[in-house]
Amino acid sequence: MKTLRTPDGEALALREWPLAGATKPRAVVVLVHGLGEHSGRYREVAAWLNRRGFTVRGADHHGHGTSSGARGGLPHSQRLLDDLALVIDDTRRAFPEIPLILLGHSLGGLVAASAVARGLRPVDALVLSSPALDAGLSGFQKLLVATLSRLAPGLRVGNGLDADFLSHDPAIAKAYRADPLCHDRIGARLARFLADEGARVQATAPGWQVPTLLIFAGDDRLVNPAGSRAFAAAAPASLVRSVEFPSLYHEIFNEREAEPVFDALGAWLDARFPPA
Repeated sequence: MKTLRTPDGEALALREWPLAGATKPRAVVVLVHGLGEHSGRYREVAAWLNRRGFTVRGADHHGHGTSSGARGGLPHSQRLLDDLALVIDDTRRAFPEIPLILLGHSLGGLVAASAVARGLRPVDALVLSSPALDAGLSGFQKLLVATLSRLAPGLRVGNGLDADFLSHDPAIAKAYRADPLCHDRIGARLARFLADEGARVQATAPGWQVPTLLIFAGDDRLVNPAGSRAFAAAAPASLVRSVEFPSLYHEIFNEREAEPVFDALGAWLDARFPPA
């Protein structure tokens, strides 16, 4: 664990899963976690990547995990993007001349995709896991979110996430509910980011320029998989590889039958970052 200080003096918790010894990594993977959780929940994904020669880092979002900030709140709408830029900059300094891969899940997938779409920082590749490219909100809900973000930007409410639909493995839901670093809060600004940013990413799909693996759950009850399908259909097939797992729930890496997910990730990484 280490702490990054943001320009406004807040603390951003950063976990690191380094390779043993002096082994040169194939690439460094920056994990970007989802809503209400924290980067520590990706330790098994990090261990899998370590075994394959990738060093791994992951920060807790503002208002999440052990980072500072009101749970689920944002001081301004672009805070998650600003923080990711800070993490990328720190990672580039720590691993100069090593390829950098963003791996974002759910909300983190939206943040990572938005960073790429906006050209926030150069990255070498992107992996999106069940990204929140379509929040599934009705027109009225979008209007309500937009209104609240103006009138009551500090308001925080329950995020409505049902942990039973994270995975078909009930142990995942049990561990999530028992995890003191997980929470169910979402603020008006964060809700507005979720409601609006997916459309911005979708609009850039035809001109996508970063090699991307999109892997997502077809039976997702927490994020609308139509957003991933639409992005894949619009993006250049030469750069975006899309794999849908029709029967899986939202957390595809934590499913009972996750082996095909890891196989798809491994094959894609091997093709672009060959082992020594």
